[in-house]
Amino acid sequence: MESIKSIYRIGNGPSSSHTMGPKKASEQFKAKYPEANYFEVTLFGALAATGEGHLTDVAIESVFGKENVEILWEPKTFLKKHPNALTFKAFDKSQQIMGEWTAYSIGGGAIIDDHTEVEEEQTYPFKDLGEILRHCNKNGMHIWELAEEYEQGDIMEYLKEVWDVMQDSIHRGLKNEGVLPSHLKLPRKAASYFIKAKAYKGSMKKRALVFAYSLAVSEENAAGGKIVTAPTCGSSGVMPSVLYYLQRQHKFAEVKILRALATAGIIGAVVKKNASISGAEVGCQGEIGTACAMASAATTQLFGGTIFQVENSAEMGLEHHLGLTCDPVGGLVQIPCIERNAFAAARALNHNAYAMLNDGRHRISFDKIVQTMKQTGHDLPNIYKETSTGGLALFSGMADED
Repeated sequence: MESIKSIYRIGNGPSSSHTMGPKKASEQFKAKYPEANYFEVTLFGALAATGEGHLTDVAIESVFGKENVEILWEPKTFLKKHPNALTFKAFDKSQQIMGEWTAYSIGGGAIIDDHTEVEEEQTYPFKDLGEILRHCNKNGMHIWELAEEYEQGDIMEYLKEVWDVMQDSIHRGLKNEGVLPSHLKLPRKAASYFIKAKAYKGSMKKRALVFAYSLAVSEENAAGGKIVTAPTCGSSGVMPSVLYYLQRQHKFAEVKILRALATAGIIGAVVKKNASISGAEVGCQGEIGTACAMASAATTQLFGGTIFQVENSAEMGLEHHLGLTCDPVGGLVQIPCIERNAFAAARALNHNAYAMLNDGRHRISFDKIVQTMKQTGHDLPNIYKETSTGGLALFSGMADED
């Protein structure tokens, strides 16, 4: 399993796979050929199909310079290793090719190529959550303690930075109003939801606040703001909204929040190792489903759940998103992505309540659900995996004109 830093990446939206990943790959390739006269980048498969809506071209041009790069789009060509592929070529002043490299944006801002399977060294010596639970049970540990045992450096300092960025994205999102950038002209809702929440009482107020916090982050992401992948940009509103709500409502100390982030990060790392967090590879179940599982686990830990109740909560978070398609309208992280973050956040709180009412024993393990999610994703037609050619993507998203 990789470091939980591969789950929590700080950067700008709107997409970790389409914006953060390609930008990182562009920086790496440019560094290899600093004397190149110009560059050519070909986008393949899902990366090409929804790249324009996700500002992939803008991210690439920000590295090479718009006048120094030509971008080619091949949405119908899928390379075998991953649907989010891009090939770089560098040319000298004589138009002779200097070098070529094919990279794959596998989700969460991570990049691999034909010679690598993972971007980073394996940090944890466990293959799945079952092994983690056995280790923790044997040694009297909670899941978050594994982060302090196996991560290099002070992981809690990194999680503190993650938490600060998460909170800041909520604060910005609650203040900003207006229309999100794109032809959809989708209005922001977080600010109005937050104001309306203050007029309610009881459960309605609590739910409205969770919605407002989630919308705040998701709208900031859609606008290209600074956020934290958790585990992706498209699902970045779930974890912050749940933890921010719980901290404000129940006065949890910051150290408790950081430990919850550690546990959630390990849950995300398990999914990434054994399935995928990429919407282009397995659909939205890999993004929103994983985010919900992470938030569900974090919540149950905060309320004193055992490691088995935490596992049960995470399992429900992923199980009840199985089969969720990734078919964004206009190739944008706006419809239905923003609302999905809000509902996944609310469901995470429900999963905690359900898990805490039992002893953690259940029939289907989290690891089985991860395997099922992976197979389900592979069985989904490509038109429902972030290619913007099926499902809701067929809807223009424009309001009906009188």
